[in-house]
Amino acid sequence: MKIIVLGGDGFCGWPTALHLSALGHEVTIVDNFVRRRTDEELGAGSLTPIRPLGERLEAWSATGHPAIGFAEIDVAEDYDALEALFRSIRPDTIVHFAEQRAAPYSMKSPRHKRYTVDNNVNATHAVLCAMVEACPGAHLVHLGTMGVYGYGKTKGMPIPEGYIDATLRSGGATADADILYPVDPGSIYHMTKTLDQLLFLFYAKNDGLAITDLHQGIVWGTATPQTLLDERLVNRFDYDGDYGTVLNRFLCQAAIGHPLTVHGTGGQTRAFIHIRDTVRCIEAAAATPPEWGSRVRIVNQMTETHRVRDLARLVSDLSGVPVEFRDNPRKEAPENDLVVVNDTLLHLGLRPTRLSDGLLTEVVDVARRHADRIDQSRIVSTSRWVRPPEDA
Repeated sequence: MKIIVLGGDGFCGWPTALHLSALGHEVTIVDNFVRRRTDEELGAGSLTPIRPLGERLEAWSATGHPAIGFAEIDVAEDYDALEALFRSIRPDTIVHFAEQRAAPYSMKSPRHKRYTVDNNVNATHAVLCAMVEACPGAHLVHLGTMGVYGYGKTKGMPIPEGYIDATLRSGGATADADILYPVDPGSIYHMTKTLDQLLFLFYAKNDGLAITDLHQGIVWGTATPQTLLDERLVNRFDYDGDYGTVLNRFLCQAAIGHPLTVHGTGGQTRAFIHIRDTVRCIEAAAATPPEWGSRVRIVNQMTETHRVRDLARLVSDLSGVPVEFRDNPRKEAPENDLVVVNDTLLHLGLRPTRLSDGLLTEVVDVARRHADRIDQSRIVSTSRWVRPPEDA
C-alpha cells in the first residue's frame, strides 16, 4: 500500500512509519517539526537524543529497508500543499497523528488553549477536505483518545467502542437510537478529539469517506523492534510534566531516584497500551478498512487499565523509590472506574503487551542510560486546569 503518515516525526508517528515500511509498504512522512520546536519552548527535550529527520531516514535506508519519503507541510496551515501531495501520491491509507497531543500543554495558558484548538481542528478538517478533492477512495486512520469518553463513574458499565444504544425521550415520546457515546472531555486537548469525531461523522455521511478512529489509551514504553536496529533510529522519550505520559514519567523518576509524583489520591483509572502495540494496531487498522460509505469505525485501542496509585506502587516496588502525593492540578474526579471494550483489536489478532511482560525494566534502563539529560525541574507538571481566584 501507499501510506502517508502525518506527524511522522513524533513519538507515535516515527515508530509507526518504520513499522509500516518494514512490512513493505511505500511510506511518506509529513511533518512540520513543531514538536521539536516545542522542546525549545519548554526547555525540556527528549530524554533520548533523537537525530534530525534527514539523518533518521538515511539510517533507515542503511538497514536495507525501503526508503521513506518526506514532505515538510504544516497540515493545519498549508492546505494547498497537502492537497497537492495527496493528489500526487494517491495514497491507499492516511495515518493522522498531526495534532498537539498533550493535555497539560493544552491547558498551560490562553495561547496554548487557542493553539491546540486551531492546530488540531484545522488539521483534521484540512485532511478530510483534501481527501474529498484528491483521494476520496483512501482510508483515514486517526489516532484519537480514550479521553473523549471522560472518566466519570460508570458503575462498572463497559465503555463500548464509540457507539451506544440509547432511548431518547422528548415531549412524552421515545425513540431508540444508536448514537456516539456521550463525550466528556477533561482538557482542551481532549475536547479537540471530540470535535474530530463530529467532523468524521459528517464526512463519512456526506462524502462516503472510509474512516477509522482509534481511541487510544496512554502510551508507555519507547522502543519497537525497528527503532532498536540503529541508535540513530531511537524514538523520543518525553519525561517532563507537559508531555511525559504518566507511566513513562514514573519509570524515569525511578531511574534517577526522584520520588514518584502522584497527583491527588491517585485513584484515577486509566487505559494503557505499549508503543509496540500502538504500531501493530495501526497496521491492523490499515489492512482492514471499513467499507466505503459506512459509518466511522471506532476502535478502543488499549490493552489494560490501572489506577495511577497502583502503577506508582508497582514502580516503587520495582525500584525502591518512594511515592509522593501532590495536589492535583487537574479538574477531575479523585476516583473513577473504567471498564473498556476492546473486542475489535483482539478480533484483528492483537496479542497485547502487558505490564507484566518485563518491559518496565527496559524503559528504566533507557532512562538510566540518558540520566545526564534529565532536568529535574521539568519533571513535575506546572499546568493548572483552574486558576486560583486570586489569580483571576
